[in-house]
Amino acid sequence: MNPEALRRVLAAALAEDLGDAGDLTTEAIARPDDRLEAVVVARAGGRVAGTDVIAATYGMLDDRVAVDVHHPDGCDVEAGASIATVVGPAAPILTGERVALNLLGRLSGIATATAALVASIAGTGARITDTRKTTPGLRALEKYAVRVGGGSNHRFGLHDAAMVKDNHIALAGGIGPAVGAVRLRVGHTVKVVVEVDDLDQLAELLEVGADVVLLDNMAPMTLAEAVAIVDGRMVTEASGGVTPSTVRAVAESGVDYISVGWITHSAPTLDVALEVR
Repeated sequence: MNPEALRRVLAAALAEDLGDAGDLTTEAIARPDDRLEAVVVARAGGRVAGTDVIAATYGMLDDRVAVDVHHPDGCDVEAGASIATVVGPAAPILTGERVALNLLGRLSGIATATAALVASIAGTGARITDTRKTTPGLRALEKYAVRVGGGSNHRFGLHDAAMVKDNHIALAGGIGPAVGAVRLRVGHTVKVVVEVDDLDQLAELLEVGADVVLLDNMAPMTLAEAVAIVDGRMVTEASGGVTPSTVRAVAESGVDYISVGWITHSAPTLDVALEVR
């Protein structure tokens, strides 16, 4: 996990939670010499991602809090498993609880959803990848969670790859003019991805070429036909409408990648809790 990205997220989250008055409840109850030992527990089974969040959260509040991780990122746990132990002054442990658990649960949920899709397409040669449909401000962390789940990362932003989509094509007046304009702008070292909606657009794209063709909302049979037409001249990516029940059929069409937006924008959060022992 990118430590600077994590620091920025935690600083904003803690500032949001503490506001100008701080933790009113804990500050009223906890005495300076009170100490706690607590365990971060998974209340449901899933894949753990984001354990660095726990130590980083408490490190920003009080460096006397010690965190011992029992199930590091990438581990699959059952309900009731102990993910980490937290020991130290009571006040910061209680104050940082919600921020740490929110992020740990969010990232673990993404990793869990991704891992399930990866398992569903095992043996096909296709790979699951994410999209830019991420929570604002959390993209670096959420894309990290996708990798923990066994998936791959798509572009991180508008800045690291050019993707020509339907609205760009409409604005430019066609696939040829759109790709030509992008090639002039970005040069030969930047990959160009082009979205097509049907086989006619695919034929048009093959005349000008691209690095990756995004086959949008195509049925598995059409995807297989498109893969045969491309015949290795571009990387193929299926996108749109992919669900746990359809992902295997999509993968068996022969595409190289399957991009899934919901693994970051709608994956269920893994239920985790902090239990004082």
